[in-house]
Amino acid sequence: MSASAGTGVFMLSLMSIPFCYLFNSLIYNNSAEAFFFAGCTAVLILTISVRFMLKKKAPVDPLFYVYAVLAFLSVVNLIIGLEQDNVIDGFVTFYLKEAEPHINTAHGHMISYWDGCVHYLMYLLMIAAITWGDSYRAIGLYWVGSFLMRTMVYILGNGVGKYGTQVSPLFVLHMLYISVSVWACFRIFSQPSTHNAPLTSIQEAQQTNLLHRPLDLLFIVYLIPALAFCVFRGLVVLDCSSTWCEDYTQQFEPYLKDPSAYPKVQMLVSMLYSGPYYIVTLYGLLVPGCEWVPDLTLVHSGALAQAQFSHIGASLHTRTPFSYRVPADSQLVFLLVNVLYALVPHALCYRCCTQPAFFLRPKGEKKTQ
Repeated sequence: MSASAGTGVFMLSLMSIPFCYLFNSLIYNNSAEAFFFAGCTAVLILTISVRFMLKKKAPVDPLFYVYAVLAFLSVVNLIIGLEQDNVIDGFVTFYLKEAEPHINTAHGHMISYWDGCVHYLMYLLMIAAITWGDSYRAIGLYWVGSFLMRTMVYILGNGVGKYGTQVSPLFVLHMLYISVSVWACFRIFSQPSTHNAPLTSIQEAQQTNLLHRPLDLLFIVYLIPALAFCVFRGLVVLDCSSTWCEDYTQQFEPYLKDPSAYPKVQMLVSMLYSGPYYIVTLYGLLVPGCEWVPDLTLVHSGALAQAQFSHIGASLHTRTPFSYRVPADSQLVFLLVNVLYALVPHALCYRCCTQPAFFLRPKGEKKTQ
């Protein structure tokens, strides 16, 4: 397939810039219902435009069209983040003031940048892979983790936080966006795995003792304190009365007590999902033939990257009340711990995906089972 289809989607995503400016100008003095109607119209025009542009060489993969719409919305989110920082003005002013109060929090600010930069890049890469006929399962799984973490924390945080009673008509449109994205997640999971290795490499890797796999040994050593750290922060947001928890909150992460509830939900989700992940990954590094390990590390890396980016950024952001920001004398330790907590799982993911022989099963063994 020609790369022109991917180029067309890229150019179409940039149309969100004049779209935002136009709709903001038209409905600035109107109601949230008018903005809801304008948003539906924009999505409809976008879908028809994509189909018209690709009429002669339309991709077979339906996710191409899903990512085309999501790329368009990602640029909108980037515009939201830029206007929140007063870099630009007059593009989404009505939206920020009236339609969605949650987006004006520090957490909402950070996910706007994440979606407008990181997710946008992933959408373009997956669209390019579709147009070239390549597999995009690895990027897709990383996006699945990032999207699911973003959605769980944002939806639950909206429900239990101080804005829980403020539901706008855009909530229906947001749920449609989530439903389509969840369907895309299942489509990605259903794609065949691309991990493979020669039989001799599989046998050699699985016969190697752990002591002769120093990198795996280091990752095992890391997984134990990482598990303890995510459980510890979960206990902190559950108002554990231990002096360790209270001292940690006051000295390093007072943002965990922010009334917006996003950090509390973030830590609980991490404890309930990252905690079990560390345990099963520890098992996968010890027992050969666990074919699910590379895919699981991809999903978890995407989830943790999104979570840590939002948490670190919101903890330091000026939209967070001063009393909940990281103290100046603790920022170095805070950044060191949280950045390492985000980067090491990516190193583990890279090891599992580039050298998957230890986790694969010989084809003959698969047929027997």
